[in-house]
Amino acid sequence: MPETTRMIKRLACVSLVALIAACGSAPVGPGFYRVERGDTLSKIARSHRQSVQSITRWNNLTNPDSIEVGQVLRVEPPNGVASTSGAVRSNGNGNGSASASAAPRPAPGDNAPSSAPASSISLIWPTSGSVIRGFDGSSSKGIDIAAPAGTPVVAAAAGTVVYAGNGLRGYGNLLILKHNAEYLTAYAHNRALLVKEGETVTQGQKIAEIGDTDTNRVMLHFELRYQGRSIDPSRALPPR
Repeated sequence: MPETTRMIKRLACVSLVALIAACGSAPVGPGFYRVERGDTLSKIARSHRQSVQSITRWNNLTNPDSIEVGQVLRVEPPNGVASTSGAVRSNGNGNGSASASAAPRPAPGDNAPSSAPASSISLIWPTSGSVIRGFDGSSSKGIDIAAPAGTPVVAAAAGTVVYAGNGLRGYGNLLILKHNAEYLTAYAHNRALLVKEGETVTQGQKIAEIGDTDTNRVMLHFELRYQGRSIDPSRALPPR
């Protein structure tokens, strides 16, 4: 198997950009379900006593017949949202079996800021420099920090390296650290990666050097993920 294909398939297991935990066996939070091979939306809905329509709506699915192995679905209503009443039925939708995908798939809620408790993880700034782009949960899933090429990048929190490579288009040389069952951080566009997959790192340890791989300027793109969903890293970073 070509190295690039192998890296992309590993990354698909990470709840990041489905970039996402180590890997598809990582637990999901209450109210969520990770799709397994052979699943259909109807089957998932029945097993969680919900309707296909509700699960489709909660996850903003454009095609209920197309779900993917490793995809995380919300299977309980968000706070204050009622599920669709009536028997679970597909009406022609939700019967397609889940199939494996080589490309990462965003987890539910990935297109909007999350109300996740970012305060429950304590981060340090991953590098020096100026923030040139903030988080908006849509076009920007993290923050961009400009600094000279070669500036050290450090682990924002202690954790394990679950991805180190350049198999995801748009991220260049990328590191993903898993901190616990809920939180991941990602460090993109590095010119050099100084740690390997499976390594345990301490908070503040140098893990990379800033670069401009797969981007048009020298910077670090830094993301924080909670249960696979992008949240604003600045909420968990100390003031400067």
